[in-house]
Amino acid sequence: MSVVPAVAVVPGRHDCRAAAGVTAAMADDRPPADRDQSRFDETAERTVRRVRHRGGQAGRIRARQWEVTLVISIQAGLAAAIAALLAKNLLGQGSHVFAPAAAVGTIATAIGQRARRTFELLGGVALGIIIGDTLRFLLGSGPWQTGVVVALAIASALLVAGKGGPLVGQAGGTAVLIATLAPMQRGLEVPRIFDALVGGAVGLVVVALLLPINPMRVLDRAAAPIFAILCEQLDELAQAMRGRDVARTMGVLDRLRSTEDDLGRLHDALSGAEEVVTIAPVRWHRRQQYHRYARSAGHLERLLLDTRAMARWSTTALQYDEPIPPELPDAMGRLGQAVAEMRAECKVGDDTQRTRRLVEQCAELAGRASATGVKSFGESLVTGLRTAASDLLRAAGFEPEDANRIVRRAAGVGEAEIHPPLRRQLHRAPPTRAARARRRAHLAARARRRAHLAARARDDGRAGRPARERPAR
Repeated sequence: MSVVPAVAVVPGRHDCRAAAGVTAAMADDRPPADRDQSRFDETAERTVRRVRHRGGQAGRIRARQWEVTLVISIQAGLAAAIAALLAKNLLGQGSHVFAPAAAVGTIATAIGQRARRTFELLGGVALGIIIGDTLRFLLGSGPWQTGVVVALAIASALLVAGKGGPLVGQAGGTAVLIATLAPMQRGLEVPRIFDALVGGAVGLVVVALLLPINPMRVLDRAAAPIFAILCEQLDELAQAMRGRDVARTMGVLDRLRSTEDDLGRLHDALSGAEEVVTIAPVRWHRRQQYHRYARSAGHLERLLLDTRAMARWSTTALQYDEPIPPELPDAMGRLGQAVAEMRAECKVGDDTQRTRRLVEQCAELAGRASATGVKSFGESLVTGLRTAASDLLRAAGFEPEDANRIVRRAAGVGEAEIHPPLRRQLHRAPPTRAARARRRAHLAARARRRAHLAARARDDGRAGRPARERPAR
């Protein structure tokens, strides 16, 4: 019996393609349960990647916000110490508990809206005192009376404020104090109002005069994650479009959809910076810079939404197997470079000419892609690129009319490189000798015709004029 030796067969390119086709056919022939299991595995894997990304992003955000956390902690501690000292020396025993609590509540629980929250705190205390005293006078004191007082105080505060906050919390807490301690300690109402007033005033003084934060540094740290994700995902989207990788474009879309927390932190930072440049005299010189940054932040948010829309359109274009000209991913990459350049230029206060050049290159590549030939979703990508380029220029400080004009002109240049206008083609083509001869003959014939008509007009005028009489000698 002969034994056939085993021969190792190295698969070639055609064998790999055949194997891939067989694998795809086997995948299509799988039973419904296996297909559902595969989809479940893909969804689970995507969820795990999203959780890991958010976990790493949360760690980076916490490391980036350590300075703001440290400043707010020191502000709260200093305000509590000053409020306790003033309450103990000016308001008497017992006030050193409520005044520091009001000061800490003003600073720590209402970052960015401390002035408004201070008035809410005072309003909540007053509302709790009014309701607590009135119901205690009508119903008396006791456990069920305390419940009724607190319920009515909270309901009244919610009707006034429309939502939870310092007003609701202080109204409920003050109602509890009035219902439980007022029968044993007379004259509790007026000191409670002074406690809240001293605590809120001390909190505002600490925030505005003693330890005001640097508003521009807070804004820069809040906007850093948005700049980072824009640069990273625009580059990732460009590479995915070059490789026609639908899974990567969907990953970009998922990561861009998870930026709501970053936008919320940016809005909180804008609110806090606005408060500082409004009430802190040492930060008043930052007002103009803050307003410019606030306008840029609005356009930056629009740019993020534009990028999310482009990720969705690119995914759909690849799913429908539409053609993707190479100019489209190149334009996407130029846009990411422009975002990074704008952040660098605005951070050091330089002129934004390099950002403008990159944006013009992006719009020119988008115009060339449109002239080369795209379908419906590809045309949506071109429109999205032009819109994002305009929003980026507005974020860099350009006026809307100027930004639209720059993008429109650059896109027109790109389209003209592929399909030059007919008028320009006629202007560039030199006339032939025969054409020049015909042109000269035409002009000469026109001149002769005009001379003939002028001569006839002179003759007709002489014929109709009466003869002059010869003067007598």
